[in-house]
Amino acid sequence: MIRPWSSKATTARAAALAALALLAASAARAAPPLADLVVLEGPAGPRSGGPCLAVAPDGTTFLSWFEQRDSTHHALRVSRFERGAWAKPALVAEGDSFIVNWADFPAVAALGGKKVMVAWAWRSGGDPYAYDVRISGSLDGGTTWTRPMVPHRDGTKTEHGFVSLVPAQNNGVRAFWLDGRKFADPKPEAAADPEGHGGGEMTLRTAWIGFDGALLDEAEVDERVCDCCQIGAAGRSGRVVVAYRDRSAGEVRDISVAWLDDGRWSEPAPVHADGWHTPGCPVNGPAVDMAGERLAVAWFSAAGDTAKVLLSFSDDGGHAFGPAVRVDGGDPLGRVDVALLEDRSALVSWVEVDAKQAKIQVRSVDEAGRAGETLTVARTSTARASGFPRMVRSGRRVFFAWTEAGDVPQVKVATARIP
Repeated sequence: MIRPWSSKATTARAAALAALALLAASAARAAPPLADLVVLEGPAGPRSGGPCLAVAPDGTTFLSWFEQRDSTHHALRVSRFERGAWAKPALVAEGDSFIVNWADFPAVAALGGKKVMVAWAWRSGGDPYAYDVRISGSLDGGTTWTRPMVPHRDGTKTEHGFVSLVPAQNNGVRAFWLDGRKFADPKPEAAADPEGHGGGEMTLRTAWIGFDGALLDEAEVDERVCDCCQIGAAGRSGRVVVAYRDRSAGEVRDISVAWLDDGRWSEPAPVHADGWHTPGCPVNGPAVDMAGERLAVAWFSAAGDTAKVLLSFSDDGGHAFGPAVRVDGGDPLGRVDVALLEDRSALVSWVEVDAKQAKIQVRSVDEAGRAGETLTVARTSTARASGFPRMVRSGRRVFFAWTEAGDVPQVKVATARIP
């Protein structure tokens, strides 16, 4: 005989179902941001470093990196991901005058199909602080390359580096770089720079460059910026935004953005008032991604003597930003990257220290500012030699690239699926 449910049994069953629902909801909220994380057989050989990633509108993914030939010579190479594997590496340039260090790595921009441009820093004199930006392009995936182009015309023997590239209108790219031309003729009253470069100020500049060597619209975006923090840039065609570490007269080094609108640059605008006062450059630049009017900016700050990785969204192209959301696990080194997803959330990657070891981590943050579970992409090192891990999204796939430090450093790559 089937007995009817008692009130106690009904209550207990309801409580059990509620508990299961709560667990299911909790599991859903804590779901990893990515699935099927796999380390790929990458195209970079031993003694490689300084990776950079870019995705074209058609989803083609490009990777650039340095490989050391001997104690003084390096080769700059590029490869594209096609049919589930990396193509044979193409040689962009080689020589003994590259600026090769842990923070100022080459940049790559993918324009569609086999069209790609790569930028790097190249010494221009005996002074260690004298180098230029060089840019070369290929229309055939790397088989042939244009003669290197210099996007700045000042001709000073000063610093020009930390370059970033984004695809632009008329089959070209827009380049951004830190420009030290003011160090060549500093104001007499300028005090010695905390980074040791003497009087003068670092500026942020930009220009449009075509495959034929055409150079247009060279302009100063900001007259005083942090000396050696990477630049984040995003956009396509005539719509571009740049994020960078600004530098006030009082040595507050928070993140600012500027955007190109109808052919004119906006005034720099702050992303968030961290109030990080520091006399020296932290060598820890921001990252930005853009989809229509939607922006996501991620950055590192140690304001208030607390290291943290922050993220903020904008829905109007950078004119206004929402609250800054902390995404790290409590002891970050920074070295961030960011990628917007189709559901308006964002993936943020950074380097975190855990039990004196470092790891590359990634987590998603939705448009309401709720952070998901943290996923470890790979173990890495706290040493500078581990560089800055990179991340890009291509459709439903995310690519990661980083330098595995050690006696023989090597660029590693991984991919994961967006559930």
